[in-house]
Amino acid sequence: MVKEQETVAKCSGLKAEACVGRFCLSSLRQHWGDYMHKTSEAASRKRIWGWYFFDWASQPYHTLLVTFIFGPFFAGVAAEYFMGTGLDEKAADAQAQSMWSFALSIVGLFIGLGAPFLGALADSSGRRVPWVFGFSTLYVVGAFSLWYMLPDGSNLWWGLGAFGIGFIGAEWALIFINSQLPSLTSDKDIGKISGSGFAFGYLGGIIALFIMLLFFMEMEGGKTILKLDPAFGLDASEREGTRIVGPLVAIWYAAFMIPYFLWVKDDTRDAHRPSISAAFASLARSLNGLKKNKSLAAYLGSSMFYRDALNGLYSFGGVYAKLVLNWEITQIAVFGIIGGISAVFFSYVGGRLDGRLGPKPVIIGGIWILIAVCVTIVSMSREMFFGIPLAEGSQLPDIMFYICGALIGGLGGTLQAASRSLMVRHAKPEAPTESFGLYGLTGRATAFLAPFLIGITTGLTGSARLGVSPVIGLFIIGLILLRWVKPEGDRS
Repeated sequence: MVKEQETVAKCSGLKAEACVGRFCLSSLRQHWGDYMHKTSEAASRKRIWGWYFFDWASQPYHTLLVTFIFGPFFAGVAAEYFMGTGLDEKAADAQAQSMWSFALSIVGLFIGLGAPFLGALADSSGRRVPWVFGFSTLYVVGAFSLWYMLPDGSNLWWGLGAFGIGFIGAEWALIFINSQLPSLTSDKDIGKISGSGFAFGYLGGIIALFIMLLFFMEMEGGKTILKLDPAFGLDASEREGTRIVGPLVAIWYAAFMIPYFLWVKDDTRDAHRPSISAAFASLARSLNGLKKNKSLAAYLGSSMFYRDALNGLYSFGGVYAKLVLNWEITQIAVFGIIGGISAVFFSYVGGRLDGRLGPKPVIIGGIWILIAVCVTIVSMSREMFFGIPLAEGSQLPDIMFYICGALIGGLGGTLQAASRSLMVRHAKPEAPTESFGLYGLTGRATAFLAPFLIGITTGLTGSARLGVSPVIGLFIIGLILLRWVKPEGDRS
């Protein structure tokens, strides 16, 4: 009896030890699973923030160089140069705007033609980060070289060439950045991530513009807005405080791309040698497939026109302020800050609206408001507002253009974020870079069109104000083509 009890006790102990062992092993597995899940979430958040940093790093090229600092600086220098050749002020302004517009046309066409092939080539290799690095080099070299454009107008073509090299780097790098968006999050959060990225980027652009305005860019009298000499002993008489914008943008980009390269990695399991023949074959299939994919074809056509119109506004907003309203570059920079702050807010809110309503309604609403803005811009000058004569020294044109600038900046950011989100819904999951290459092609295939039409209209009318009017027609064409675009792409 005693032996039987001892045997039962031993068996019970062994079962208890086994249960304890199984419990410990199960608990260990659960803790390890929780740890790995948290680690995965942390890595995913870092990857998203690394991706955001491209927008933060690259936005100053568009904010400071294209729109608010270098563009107007180039227009002012070119206009003074042409007046020195004997042209009157109005003709010199028109000649300067035409030169800027045709340069943007050539660069835009080059960007557009190369975009889809580069996207297909990257997809054939399975890697994107090395391409971003390569085009980042073009960005930095081109931006830094703007320092050497002289304020006497003697090397205007140098300035345009350096600007074009940097702009090509910025736009081609963006193709590969956009193609990484589908891998960052689920479909339902694409709009939010896209909008937040643009908002973060515009915030970076505002801070860079503040730095230029407060510490470098000289006003009349050679002082900055803080009544200081330009930093680092820069010579105001040689406009070095303004010309430093190129090196500043280059250094800003190089510094703030570090988080991207640290936190955003390619999946090396899919990496292989890029194939030119495979890239051409894949691109041919994609182009041929547009015949069957009507929603994608309509969207690419629509975005081609309305994005071209938007780029026209960005490229000529500061030039318009300089040539039509006779603003100083410092005043244009303040205008840029207002537009940038608006863009941060609108892009963030637009991303949330995209998540609730989808990107298509956001795009349509943005286009309608921008059409109204364009009509206002074309209908005002220093002397009149919608045909109504203004008193000499009236501030109404300045006030209205500040409002227009806030709407252009705000709705431009919203439109770009929602457009990227809608493209994700049309992109091929197995070849996202190729799809965004087509998106880049259509975004740049007619990128020459807005500057070209603005240049032609400016030349025919002899008016920098009326020269901006073609963007209205481009917005309307884009709006019409959106009728055939499915809100969820052909996946629906």
